[in-house]
Amino acid sequence: MHKSDLIIIGGGIVGLATAYQFSKFFPRFKITLLEKESNLAMHQTGRNSGVLHTGIYYNPGSMKAINCREGKTKLEEFCRKEGIDFEICGKVIVAVTEKELLTLESIYQRGRANGVRCEMIEKEKLNELEPYVEGIRALHVPDAGIVDFRKVCSRLEFLIKATGHNEIIFSSRVKSIKQNAQCIIVQTERDEFEGKYLVNCAGLYSDKVAAMTQTPDSKIVPFRGEYYEIIPEKRYFCKNLIYPVPDQNFPFLGVHFTRMIDGSVECGPNAVLAFAREGYKLNQINIIELAEVLSYSGFIKLAIKYWRSGLEEMWRSFSKKAFVRALQRLIPDISEGDLLVSPAGVRAQAVRPNGMLVDDFQIEENKNIINVCNAPSPAATSSLNIGKHIVEVVEKRF
Repeated sequence: MHKSDLIIIGGGIVGLATAYQFSKFFPRFKITLLEKESNLAMHQTGRNSGVLHTGIYYNPGSMKAINCREGKTKLEEFCRKEGIDFEICGKVIVAVTEKELLTLESIYQRGRANGVRCEMIEKEKLNELEPYVEGIRALHVPDAGIVDFRKVCSRLEFLIKATGHNEIIFSSRVKSIKQNAQCIIVQTERDEFEGKYLVNCAGLYSDKVAAMTQTPDSKIVPFRGEYYEIIPEKRYFCKNLIYPVPDQNFPFLGVHFTRMIDGSVECGPNAVLAFAREGYKLNQINIIELAEVLSYSGFIKLAIKYWRSGLEEMWRSFSKKAFVRALQRLIPDISEGDLLVSPAGVRAQAVRPNGMLVDDFQIEENKNIINVCNAPSPAATSSLNIGKHIVEVVEKRF
C-alpha cells in the first residue's frame, strides 16, 4: 500500500496546481496524485481554448471573480519564472444591435466592480482593434491573454516531482474511498493508497468521486463545446479575442473567436448536451451516463427552461451553415470554406436538483476530504489561486 500525507484525485490543471501549491507550503509532506488516464490534462484542461480570463463577467465577491483575478496574476508570474510563453493581447466584447447595449453596460459595470481594466469603445476604435468585426459598440478588455495550459501542466508536473518524494501515478481510476479516524484509503484499479487528507479534483467525474464519501447537492451535466478553426489564409479576420454580448437567457457566452498562442484561430463553442461525460464526438455515447442525465430532475428542469436556446445550439451542432451564421454576426466576411473542424471539449457543469446551474466554483470540505465539485471556466486561469485556497484549508487540519 502506498502511503502519503495528501492524495489528490485528478491530473488536470486544478489538481496539479493544488499539488504544486501544497509542495511549496509543506515541502516535507508526501503527495500522491492519481490520474485515471495515461497522461495529464487529457480532458477539460487539454481541450481548453487557452484564454487568460480577467474576471469581467462574474458576480463581484464570488469565488470566480476573486480567484480569477488573483489566479491570473499568479499564473502570469509563474509563466514568466518558468519560461512559458503567454501573451496579454486583449479582447473585445461586441454589441451588434441596440438591444445588446444594456447588457454590455451591465458587463462594464461588473468589470469595474471587479477591478478589471476595461473601456467602452465606439465602432471606429473597435475597427482599429479588429478591422473585420461588425459592431456598433464594444467593451475593450486589454488585460485578457492567451497561453497553452498544457505547457503549464507539464511544468507543474516537473516541479511537483522535483521534490523527489512526490509521485504522479497514471492509469489509476478510483473505485472506492474509505475513511476512518486515522486515515483515508483510496482503492484504484491498480492499488491501494493511504493518506491523511484527500482532495478530489476529478472534473467530469467530481460528483461521482464526491459521492463515495458524501451526498453531493448537485450532479455534473456534460456539455460538449464544438469548435472550428479558421484556415491559415484567413486568420487575419481575427487579431486577438472577439466575443459577443452573451445572451442573458442562456447560461453560456456564445460562439466567439480566439487567437491561440500558436497563431491559430478557433471559433466556438456552441453548447450541447454530450451523450457521455467524455463524449467529444456525436457518436460517443455512454448509455448509462446519458440515462443518468436524462432522468435527473435538475437536467429536466434546466432543459424546460432553456429549450429554445438548446434547440438552436443543437441545430448549430448539426448544421455548419447555422454555425457560420452565428459567426457572421461578428465577422460578416467569414464563410463555410474558411473553417475546418477542430477538436471539441466537454464542460463539466454542476446542476442542482431544482434545475439551477451552480454558477460559482464549489469547493466543499468533509472532515479530511475536500471535493472540488464545480470548477468550469475560468478554473484554468484561477488554478493556482484555487490550489492556494485548498492548501489553506488543509493547513488548518495539519
